[in-house]
Amino acid sequence: MTTTDNPSSAASPPAGTEIPAESGPAGPLLRLVRRQEVAYALVGGFNTVLGMVLTVIWLTVLHGVVSENVAAALSVALAYCVSMVIAFVLHRTLVFRVRGHLLRDFIAFVGVNLVGMLLNMALLQGAVSLLHAPDKPAAVVVMAFVAIASYFGHRHISFRRTHDAPPATEAR
Repeated sequence: MTTTDNPSSAASPPAGTEIPAESGPAGPLLRLVRRQEVAYALVGGFNTVLGMVLTVIWLTVLHGVVSENVAAALSVALAYCVSMVIAFVLHRTLVFRVRGHLLRDFIAFVGVNLVGMLLNMALLQGAVSLLHAPDKPAAVVVMAFVAIASYFGHRHISFRRTHDAPPATEAR
């Protein structure tokens, strides 16, 4: 849906049917790029860089506080937790433009990301072990596939809205 489409001007869908996730007015990012898919990719790219930066910051903060072996894994975990919350807020406000159902959306968001990680692990392992594909090119292809699948997971699971859902009264 582009920002020029007005979901309220169309006939209401039957009760219980899905409506597009971008049920709120277009935000600044969607006004700029006009395509939800592009906005999703931009937010995802930003979040990837943020995750890298946060990992380095946590490595610096934890240096000398815990052992090097623990610091490496702990830095990734802490960066992942922080960037997951930031990604949720950015996707919710800049890409999918939804209101209400904050806790349900967050739990679903984390679930879709967990499934994406597991899918990434399984597909890459299968590509390398069963198909004997070179690991680095296979990782790029698998990650691209999972990113596309995650977009649809977030659109239809994390930020799904149905027509008969009660009006949002919860703050974004």
